[in-house]
Amino acid sequence: MLKSSFVQRSAVNWCLAGALAATLGAAWGADAVRVPVVNVGAQSVTTGMEMDGVVEPIKQSSVSSQASGRVSALLVKAGDLVKAGQLLATVDDRETQTGVQRSQAQLLQSDSEMRNAQLNLARTRDLQAKGFVSQAALDTAELQFKSAQAGRDQAGAGARQSALSQEFTRVTAPYDGYVSDTLVQAGDLALPGKPLLNMYAPTAYRVVVHVGVSQMASTRAAAQLEVQLPAASGGEWVKPVGQQLMPAADAMSQTLQWRIDLPNLAHTPWVPGQQVRVRFVAGVAQRMALPATAVLRRGELTAVYVAGGPGFVMRVVRLGSQVGAGQVEVLAGLSAQDRVALDPVQAGLLGAQPAAASHK
Repeated sequence: MLKSSFVQRSAVNWCLAGALAATLGAAWGADAVRVPVVNVGAQSVTTGMEMDGVVEPIKQSSVSSQASGRVSALLVKAGDLVKAGQLLATVDDRETQTGVQRSQAQLLQSDSEMRNAQLNLARTRDLQAKGFVSQAALDTAELQFKSAQAGRDQAGAGARQSALSQEFTRVTAPYDGYVSDTLVQAGDLALPGKPLLNMYAPTAYRVVVHVGVSQMASTRAAAQLEVQLPAASGGEWVKPVGQQLMPAADAMSQTLQWRIDLPNLAHTPWVPGQQVRVRFVAGVAQRMALPATAVLRRGELTAVYVAGGPGFVMRVVRLGSQVGAGQVEVLAGLSAQDRVALDPVQAGLLGAQPAAASHK
């Protein structure tokens, strides 16, 4: 009640001030300030439901090491732009280096054994052809050569596996993108599957909206979806390039998730984590609206200056949501064809007079 009384007293005081200014302005005549006005009227606006959504990149990853060990170096920080294949972090590789050396030694040993078995097979064949050894000796030499050959292949596979394990200690970027945050520091323990950092590709974005189960029917019945650009990019509404309603609801919040793919614009205004407005358009209706710049806000008071009598009269209004570029819906306080000052500051000056009206 106290808040309501304060607002009513403020409205009366502002209206009295406006009336006094208009009366004094009548005496000024030709020296009065001319303020452009606009005729308030109904216009076609989209109707439906507006909700908040959060921007997220479509392609994002948690990068982890495939080897165990201490993080010896973290070479990037949050916000860095990296290229595919760029080294991001290294893990202590002393153990894997030992494995590489051991596998290389085993490969050399098995290679020597295979070459020795190959030479022995050649000599045995020559002796068997001359009748100095039996067929059984030749068969044994062939089996020894095949065994040595298999041992070399096995040692080669072990060497490749050791080299691969050594490569796993070097964590590289899977694609071009930005590092969104780092989760470890040098000296932390790295384990297979434990994320070291997060990154994303700034090529495509989507908006995620959580809709209550009770609102699911309304959102599904929407004729189209629109996403509002950030104010720095004009605040216009754009159509998404794709949308998907996830089939399952969250058991705790009882909401479903809408994933809305955003268009690729020349200058991408989207930032991961940014909050944007999403509109589920149900249709088109006639609503009374006026430019947002014509609204005067003073604490709890929302008013406009209406041309009346010799000058302007302040009138308290109740506003709705934004219905267009720079337009706001008027729920109460104005009637059709009222003439509203486009500049409420100038209209509040003593002696201000309305100029020619325009239609917006």
